[in-house]
Amino acid sequence: MPDGALPVLDVRDLKTVFKTRGGEVHAVNDVSFDLRPGELLGVVGESGSGKSVTMMSLLGLLPSPPADVRGGTVTFGGKDLLQLDPEGLRAVRGGKIGFVFQDPMTSLNPVFTVGMQIAEPLRKHMGMNKKQAAARAKELLELVGIPDADQRLKDYPHQFSGGMRQRVMIAIALACDPQVLIADEPTTALDVTIQAQILELMKDLRDKLGMAVIWITHDLGVIAGIADRVMVMYGGQVVEHAPVKDLFQNPGHPYTKALLTTIPKISGTREKRLTIIEGQPPILAGAPKACPFRDRCNVAMDRCAVENPQRYDVGAGHDVACFHAEGV
Repeated sequence: MPDGALPVLDVRDLKTVFKTRGGEVHAVNDVSFDLRPGELLGVVGESGSGKSVTMMSLLGLLPSPPADVRGGTVTFGGKDLLQLDPEGLRAVRGGKIGFVFQDPMTSLNPVFTVGMQIAEPLRKHMGMNKKQAAARAKELLELVGIPDADQRLKDYPHQFSGGMRQRVMIAIALACDPQVLIADEPTTALDVTIQAQILELMKDLRDKLGMAVIWITHDLGVIAGIADRVMVMYGGQVVEHAPVKDLFQNPGHPYTKALLTTIPKISGTREKRLTIIEGQPPILAGAPKACPFRDRCNVAMDRCAVENPQRYDVGAGHDVACFHAEGV
C-alpha cells in the first residue's frame, strides 16, 4: 500500500434507517472510513452491529423500502455513489466494485451453469462476446484454484462443495478486475480447513491483482492474519479504528477489549470456560443519544448515558469512540 496514497473509496457520515411498523431502526449511524489502494480493511463486530448493512448501503443493495440511506457521501472514482441513478450504480456494482456474499448457495442461481454466471458480468460490463467471456471464465476458475476448469464451467452450483462454491463467488466478483472487493463473511459457513484455504487464496489474489479489500467478519482471529487496518463496529457505529497490530497490542475501546477476551486460547487446562460478553446488543430505535455499549460496559460513567462519544485520536491512525480516550 503506497504511503500517502489517495483513498480509492471514501465514506463520510453514512446514515441508514429501516422503516418498520414499530418505528424507525437506525442501523448505520454516521459511519466514516476510507480505503486506500491495495490495502485490506477488516470490519469486525457482533451480529447486528451494522457491518453488512453499511457495505450494502454503499452500493444500493438494500431494498427500499424499508431501507432508507438518509445521509452521508460515498466517494468512488470522483463520484458520490449515493447520488448515482440506478443505471450508473449498476455500472459500478459488479464492475469496479465486486461483492462476495456470505452464503454462496443462495447467491448463485441454481438453474444456470457456473460458466454462464461468471460470463454474465463479463458480457455486461466488459463488452465481451460469448467466446471471449467463456475463455475469461475459464481463466478465472483457474485463478481461484478450481481444477478442470473447462469441465466445471458446465456444472451447476449444487455440483460444487461449499468451499468450491465460495471460490466461484470470488471468481464472479473478480471477473471485471474491480478496484475494490467487499467480502461479507465469506468463510462463515465453511469448516476450518476450507476457511484457511479461502483466506490464503484472498491474500494471494490481493498481492497478484493489487485491489483493495474490505473483509467483514465477526472473527478477530481471521483479521489478525490478513488485515492492514481494522474498523470495529457496535450499535451501527464505528467504536474503534486502528492499524491491525496496534489494535491487538493497544485496544482502546471497552468493546474491543471484550471482543479480544472472547478469542479462544490454547492453554494447559481443559476446564477453562470460553469468555462471553454479558448482556445483549442495543435496540437501535431512534437516533443514538448515548454510548451504545454503556449497558454492557464495566467502566461506564453517568456521562455515557446522556451523550454519545465522538471518535478521539489516541495514536497514529488510531481513534476510539469512548470518553475514557478523551484527552489521551
